[in-house]
Amino acid sequence: MSGSAVVIGTFDGVHTGHRRLLELAREHQPGARVVAVTFWPHPVSVIRPGAEPRLLSDPAQRDRLLREAGADEVVVVPFSAEISRWSPAEFVDRVLRPLQPARVLVGENFTFGHRAAGTAATLAELFGDEVVVESVPLAQLDGLPVSSTRIRAALAEGDLATANRLLGRPYCFRGVVVVGDRRGRELGFPTANLLVPESMAVPGDGIYAGWLTVSSGPDAGRHPAAISVGTNPTFDGVQRRVESNVIGRTDLQLYGLEIEVEFTAWVRGQVRYTGVDDLVAQIRLDVEQIRQVLQG
Repeated sequence: MSGSAVVIGTFDGVHTGHRRLLELAREHQPGARVVAVTFWPHPVSVIRPGAEPRLLSDPAQRDRLLREAGADEVVVVPFSAEISRWSPAEFVDRVLRPLQPARVLVGENFTFGHRAAGTAATLAELFGDEVVVESVPLAQLDGLPVSSTRIRAALAEGDLATANRLLGRPYCFRGVVVVGDRRGRELGFPTANLLVPESMAVPGDGIYAGWLTVSSGPDAGRHPAAISVGTNPTFDGVQRRVESNVIGRTDLQLYGLEIEVEFTAWVRGQVRYTGVDDLVAQIRLDVEQIRQVLQG
């Protein structure tokens, strides 16, 4: 069948609702090339600077997740003040028509064009009989819509279980390993440290079970990890970091490498200890508990 099946959205995090949209595109337009149209930077950062949300995925992650979810092509609209002033008709003519869509699918809350004037009904009016436009009801979980906003709130509260159910996968945080305080190595539990940019979401401060994936080098692969999110209150830290100890390994050389940290389960909240011995004893308990969680 000629023509593409186009889905449109910000797709931050590529959660279960986003994946359902891609599934329907392939299901309702068999044989068509599925194209995901998205935006970078986040439109809110352009329309209301300072009000933008913490992001659940960076552009590279989002591209990979969309393709894994069924997109054959990902088109990124470089969102700008100029584009924010486009009318719905301009958006359709400049972005969508060149993709030769046979079908366009959007979530039922989708808006576009200057002052969010366009809706799915607008798309249908602008395309007429040449393109089928579908407004897809939002996916639901526990009686509430699945949304990136809801996932961010769950992560901030440390409710990893809910966040992961909404995502349909473990939450992942990606970055380049930086040199930390080297304190973990001195304590017998070296960590790979990632700084937390203001623009990105991470789970609430605490200890988590998960996996650390190294993208390149001799230690490339997926490793079991004990993960700490926070500021190291025992040592009066102020910089928020994601610190991952690869369980059973003290020989990894990860500085300067890109890694992805996958959060599987919450273990406990962050605690300020009165001495190093108490901290080390707790880390040993945490690592053993996390080892069992990941094996189970």
